[in-house]
Amino acid sequence: MRFPAKIYTWILIGFLTACSSAPDKLGNLDLKKWRADRGGCNNARSTQKADFKSIEKELKGKFADDIGKLLGRPDIHQLGERNQKFYVYFLQKGPQCEDMKAKSEAEKVILKFNAVGLLSEITYQTRPL
Repeated sequence: MRFPAKIYTWILIGFLTACSSAPDKLGNLDLKKWRADRGGCNNARSTQKADFKSIEKELKGKFADDIGKLLGRPDIHQLGERNQKFYVYFLQKGPQCEDMKAKSEAEKVILKFNAVGLLSEITYQTRPL
């Protein structure tokens, strides 16, 4: 049985889009700078807080893997009750820069994923985790 050329074309397009790299910008947020500022230790994320807030609606409803590709590996990854996940990204320099396990009052953004892995809530806090 032979497949028509259209099917091969769609399969090729599917592979090419699945293997694409993460974008460098999302709205006004410079994702390259965001991903490069692990732990918020360079304070690059703190200068992008307003830009991050402006794209919150675009992020909600995306899968955890897609968020990881966009924003980079989270500084802290926590598992909660009922298969919930939390990604924590520090926005400013603090004790976490010396030891990621240290309690830090540095400002952070917390992304909460529901049981099926969709981003459901974004919060900001300064209290230690």
